[in-house]
Amino acid sequence: MKKKDIKDFTLDELKKKFEDLGEKKFRATQLFHWVYKKGVEDFNDMFNLPVVFRKFLYNNFYLSNIELLKFVKSKDETEKYLLRLEDGSVIETVLIFSSRERITECISSQVGCKYNCLFCESGKKGFTRNLTVSEILNQVLFVKKKMQSNPHNIVFMGIGEPLDNYDNVIKAICILNSKDAFNIGARKITISTCGIIPAIRKLQECNRQVELSVSLHAPENKLRSYLMPVNNKYPLYDLIEVCKNYVKKTNRQITFEYILIKGINDSLNYADKLARLIGGFNFKVNLITFNPTSGSLLQSPDISQIKSFREKLLVKKIPTTIRISKGRDISAACGQLKSLYLK
Repeated sequence: MKKKDIKDFTLDELKKKFEDLGEKKFRATQLFHWVYKKGVEDFNDMFNLPVVFRKFLYNNFYLSNIELLKFVKSKDETEKYLLRLEDGSVIETVLIFSSRERITECISSQVGCKYNCLFCESGKKGFTRNLTVSEILNQVLFVKKKMQSNPHNIVFMGIGEPLDNYDNVIKAICILNSKDAFNIGARKITISTCGIIPAIRKLQECNRQVELSVSLHAPENKLRSYLMPVNNKYPLYDLIEVCKNYVKKTNRQITFEYILIKGINDSLNYADKLARLIGGFNFKVNLITFNPTSGSLLQSPDISQIKSFREKLLVKKIPTTIRISKGRDISAACGQLKSLYLK
């Protein structure tokens, strides 16, 4: 029988698996504590488990790992890790320090990305595959081992489209949220999507109090299709309707991410259109300064233009914040470090 990665199971799944194989269900909870709370990476080091049970684990399961390829640290303390998976694929995870009391880990959900947004490096080399549940969790375990504690917030905003890997992302969130594993509150976990409409509908039915962030980046179809080809499949106005339904159904606020790119989507006319598009619902806007790669023809607007765009939205009663891109000096935007490494 092919061995299974223990970190691909939720607690309930592992209890059922143990029971099916003739083992006691409570062993699953013990194992979760060793793997996720203590970060132990070898069954032999789980000393309170009977020797016979550890042998059973070796015969049926294994513990995957992840390897650090490169580490870089920014002047603003942002840390970026280039990580190699067991099949040789490369992903990124980023630690963002708002303060010592608020540390956010930005994790990847896929190797590559199908959607090839104009401003994003993640899709430039195409899509390879989805990450497994264990590969998602191993990013968090890697950082936890380094920090000796969990990050305070998890955002699925790294390489890949999380809702395109829906089942594995939701299972990973279940384990991140579990009191027997990481015990990270659901509202401390954010899924960021380019707007996969069927998956947003599915998410609103799964009854998880996670935060949802939708990449908008334009208030009209033509411009959004230019910036984000996914808009050709899931058009803007259909997406907005689905987001409105999501807010009604879940009573949760949605954040619209809007990367400001100089001379393309940063005019005050677009601010007016954006306000008309999303006004009247429980939405807020996160304005992001574009983080250009070396040689990019796209540039970030001046801070005065960014502030004017925000003021225009605030006048229209759209809650709006400005997020200055972190780690600009270390290529910390999605996919940038991987692209440099693979050149």
